Amino acid sequence: MSERFLLAIPVFNEARHVHNVLNQTSRFADDIVVIDDGSTDSTPKLLANQQIAMVVRHPENRGYGASLASAFTFAAKRGYDWLITMDCDEQHEPALIPAFIAAAGEDDHDIISGSRYLRVFDGDDVPPPDRRRINSRITETLNSRLGFDITDAFCGFKAYRVSTLRNFKITVPGYAMPMQFWVQAWHAGLRITEIPVHLIYNDPTRHFGGILDDPAERYQHYVNILEAELCGDACVATRRSECGVTIA
Repeated sequence: MSERFLLAIPVFNEARHVHNVLNQTSRFADDIVVIDDGSTDSTPKLLANQQIAMVVRHPENRGYGASLASAFTFAAKRGYDWLITMDCDEQHEPALIPAFIAAAGEDDHDIISGSRYLRVFDGDDVPPPDRRRINSRITETLNSRLGFDITDAFCGFKAYRVSTLRNFKITVPGYAMPMQFWVQAWHAGLRITEIPVHLIYNDPTRHFGGILDDPAERYQHYVNILEAELCGDACVATRRSECGVTIA
């Protein structure tokens, strides 16, 4: 029996992109679910009028991490073998979906993570300096603390073996969710690999929201979430030095 793949696409106010992304991804994926994270533009109407994807709608905006948690739950409940996630801003190329499926078929890994820095492609964009700097620092810290050898801590283009998703308890709702994810993957002893994807920044000025638009605040927020996941909240508050956690 062949393995079943589900493609999940989190969206929030993506009316400009969602139609094209669904049309393109349907060429490479049979089963697609869109996690509409409380969109307030015309995205819900567009999704209601399409027949390509299943839709899970949050009644309010909960955050990127919460959308991925919903995708995890959906894939597990529907009995899929693999879950592939990609963004809806046209910065992930649907044509690379078969590469994730092929890597999953090798059956050597539990998490297949896209990396924009594993290989340089002709035509790659130049990332905003603060995003590249923060990604590099956080990636180095994860490698040092967890013994990983990854090159891109924040790429949302991934494939997950669904049977391993029961190991995750995702409670971080926003963009810091990868800090929680990587630590929990390490605790679970999951096998992780990366495959190269193109570096595309269609909108380098796109906002994270609130204080996270400040690079220093955003980096510190990631650090705080990482510390909390490594040590536990009580440890961070009262026994930071005893935990042996060092954040670069």
